[in-house]
Amino acid sequence: MSSNPLETLSKKHEFLVAIDSDGCAFDSMEIKHKECFIPTFIKHMGLQAVSKYAREACEFVNLYSKDRGANRFPAYLKALDFLAERPEVKSRGAKIPALQGIRDWVKRESKLGTKTIIPEAEKTGDPDLQLGAKWSQDVDDTVKAIVHGVPPFPLLRESLDKALPQADIIVCSATPTGALQKEWEEHDIAKYVGAICGQEVGSKKEILAAAIAKGWKAENIVMIGDAPGDKAAALANYCRYYPINPGSEERSWERFYNEALARFFAGTYAGAYEHELIAEFDAYLPEVPPWKIVKT
Repeated sequence: MSSNPLETLSKKHEFLVAIDSDGCAFDSMEIKHKECFIPTFIKHMGLQAVSKYAREACEFVNLYSKDRGANRFPAYLKALDFLAERPEVKSRGAKIPALQGIRDWVKRESKLGTKTIIPEAEKTGDPDLQLGAKWSQDVDDTVKAIVHGVPPFPLLRESLDKALPQADIIVCSATPTGALQKEWEEHDIAKYVGAICGQEVGSKKEILAAAIAKGWKAENIVMIGDAPGDKAAALANYCRYYPINPGSEERSWERFYNEALARFFAGTYAGAYEHELIAEFDAYLPEVPPWKIVKT
């Protein structure tokens, strides 16, 4: 298989449906972050003395804030920043790693993932990159060992089946491609998609831009996602965005299956209808963590 599955994707329909995976197609965000990402992060970053606050910061950034769904490296750097400024952490004298090497790498690398940080760490010998590479590989191994048997959300499969006669379908995700292939094949839904595009292919914005370059008109592409990054990727490419609201995923898929998909094909999705859905979605995820809100 090509390292970029979009290279072999052929345009068969005028419409394209791009779907995020974790937290959108599958109810897997909670188990991945709470059981895989965060425990290994605490271990590798030496945060045992402030594990309670580290867990709280990581959960807020990755699950319950406007950074939900962001790539693991910038997201967990932001969690470290939240952690470093908390009075409770400072009072314990805990040493929070700055990871400047990873911060510099994030600025210069567009394909942020285990497969790119490992060779960079080997090439540069940077201790921060080496630490980040060990953590990221541990995350991937732990996900592979723990996360299985998590089914798609109700009506996801039916929505794919309903869309297929009129649209090409791709997976557009920040998850490693191998993990995506495993999950989609495990539940027999990989057969619906023409390409499974993970973090190795590029950012979601880049994946959608590549689809447009393949011949789909931006207005005929809808990105389905559960995170602000999905919305930003769609709008940056002038595509449509359909939100899967965190905590209300079943209702969101029901609305897509019964109503939104038909509107998309009929050309009546853009405008007031889409704006209303996005405004509803934006209200679900805050920017300010709860520990920063002054209680009156």
